[in-house]
Order: sequence, then structure tokens, then C-alpha cells
Amino acid sequence: MSSTEYWLGGPVPNIPLLLQPVAHALLQARDEIADAVKDIPVSLLWQKPGGSASVAFHLQHVAGVVDRLFTYARGEELSPMQMDYLKMEGKEDLSVTVDSLLLHFTQQVDQALQQLLTTPENSLLDQREVGRKKIPSNVMGLLFHAAEHVQRHTGQLLVTVKIVRAN
Repeated sequence: MSSTEYWLGGPVPNIPLLLQPVAHALLQARDEIADAVKDIPVSLLWQKPGGSASVAFHLQHVAGVVDRLFTYARGEELSPMQMDYLKMEGKEDLSVTVDSLLLHFTQQVDQALQQLLTTPENSLLDQREVGRKKIPSNVMGLLFHAAEHVQRHTGQLLVTVKIVRAN
């Protein structure tokens, strides 16, 4: 990971100016998470110190959040596969590996960056609906919420990794 945070490194090439904070946050999370979980034993993935969420849950959830919120930002509903993924987030699966979880998150970030590349700034206030209840939002709200939600879980994951490693 670079010692300079993404937001201090200048614009991400070809990402619209108003979406730079989203790109910076996702790239920062990707790198911090990869650094935090490298070499973590699989035996620590599902531990829930103090009843908190596990490292595996956070890895699953950040990938799922990016996928779901960027889907809504495109004006699409979630697919049955996305709904199944949501239902399985946090359910212990001993066949899951750190590498597979990290790869899935990295792929979601890459797809999100591709979507940002093609999101016109003049579409950011376009109305969108969230979930079965069709809660009103807009493109910008969804993209920014994805970024901040991923950052929130990144912080939680970093602390959880330190705790399970210390125990």
C-alpha cells in the first residue's frame, strides 16, 4: 500500500470530477483491507471478538454493498443471485478463504470504478429507488453511500483483525 492516501494523490484518471471522492474511498479501502488481511490464518476469519462481526463478514459485506448500491445507481433491481449473496453474508462457511473473499471485493471495486468512468456528472441527481420498498434516492446518494459504508466497515475490519490476531 502506498504511504500517500488516494485522496492526496490527485485525480483517478478518467473518473468524473464529482465522483473522485467515491473512487478515492473505494481504492483506499481496497488497499487497506488487502494489507490488513494478508497472511491472516483462516482459523481467525469467523471469530467474533466480543460478539462483533467477523473479518469474513466484513469482507463479504463490503463486496456486497458495492455490488448492490451500484446496481441501484444504474437504476436496476437486485437479481436473485444478489439477494442470495445478501442472505449468506456472515453465515459461517469454513470453505471460504481469505484469498477468495479478497478477490471478490477487489473485483467489485474494479467493476465500480468502471461504472464511475461511464457515469455522466449530469446524471448524479437522477432519481433512483432502493429495495423492495422503493425508497427514493439518487445516483449521487447511492454512489457516495457505497463509498462511506465501505469505509465504515473497513475501519471495523481493521480493528477486528488486530483483535483476533492479538488473541
